[in-house]
Amino acid sequence: MTVNLLDFDLEGLAAFCEGLGEKRFRAVQLFRWIHQRGASDFSQMTDLARSLREKLPGVARVEGLKVLSRQDSADGTIKWLFDVGDGNAVETVFIPEDDRGTLCVSSQAGCAVGCRFCSTGHQGFSRNLSTGEILAQLWYAEFFLRAFLKRPGERVITNVVMMGMGEPLQNYHALVPALKVMLDDHAYGLSRRRVTVSTSGVVPMIDRLAQDCPVALAVSLHAPNDALRDDLVPLNRKYPIAELLDACLRYLPAAPRDFITFEYCMLDGVNDQPEHAQALLKLLREHGGRGVPAKLNLIPFNPFPDSGLRCSPRAVVQRFGQLLNEGGVVTTVRKTRGDDIDAACGQLAGDVLDRTDAARRMARRRESVHPIRLMTPKKERQA
Repeated sequence: MTVNLLDFDLEGLAAFCEGLGEKRFRAVQLFRWIHQRGASDFSQMTDLARSLREKLPGVARVEGLKVLSRQDSADGTIKWLFDVGDGNAVETVFIPEDDRGTLCVSSQAGCAVGCRFCSTGHQGFSRNLSTGEILAQLWYAEFFLRAFLKRPGERVITNVVMMGMGEPLQNYHALVPALKVMLDDHAYGLSRRRVTVSTSGVVPMIDRLAQDCPVALAVSLHAPNDALRDDLVPLNRKYPIAELLDACLRYLPAAPRDFITFEYCMLDGVNDQPEHAQALLKLLREHGGRGVPAKLNLIPFNPFPDSGLRCSPRAVVQRFGQLLNEGGVVTTVRKTRGDDIDAACGQLAGDVLDRTDAARRMARRRESVHPIRLMTPKKERQA
């Protein structure tokens, strides 16, 4: 049984090479061949000792994921569907811009959080991806794009966002080694500012990430109070907003930026009214007595079947952003990319062998939805 070398960060690969009787510098050479040149054939790694090249095929492999499909958007966005086995497939999206190339990477086959506005959550959850399966998305995309765009030897992917399928911090054990490879100068050499982990608010793992691998953090907020967020982001019932913002404040000293990005999906008649904007301003300016340094990213909702939700009208989104900017919180509206191939935010679904009965749970939640007041009385919340 051979091991997939995509599963190792540099320290793990060095330990593997030591087990073969090799010195650390051999691991560095091997690491560079895999992640800087996209090599998978050990015989091509000409600066490795011949004895090592002959030894490796019997104990190791460099194996990516099978591409099931590729879709190209009119705006240049590319979406791949990768086979991860057992009836599961995950989606990965490349978003080109004038000054950057961003890859949106999946961390799980499905997602167990079940946010109402997310297509992935409606598919349910099958399993966590391995470190190698997370990295294989970047490894394939980078070297495919170099050939496809005729840019050999030139880095194409400048930013990675863990915003694909899944909740990254619920797959922490596999996530952190993958992040370390993305940051390693012997691999992709991305800066901590250019690698972003998006989370719906797994508070204990936010604290661990600050210690283990502090990259840019994006928090899916989507509501200014617990009553509304409980309905939109079920994880809020375990880690309510106050606890989440406390974790954000603890994260900031280690973070590569001096603010936390908060994502806010604009849902027509649900969380997009002026009173929601005012409550959001109050929350971010006053939490903990000093507020949370923040940037707001407003995301127009991308509809999908069975969500029961609509996107806020453009004028409503613009007015909401204006209120926040006037209140002193830097706010931008995310430009929708790849929506013609279902590659926009919240649309990634892939194929998931659901182990969580998500369809029935989501249907039950939709049936029980009722109008939610901006602030719910304390006694009612406790009941």
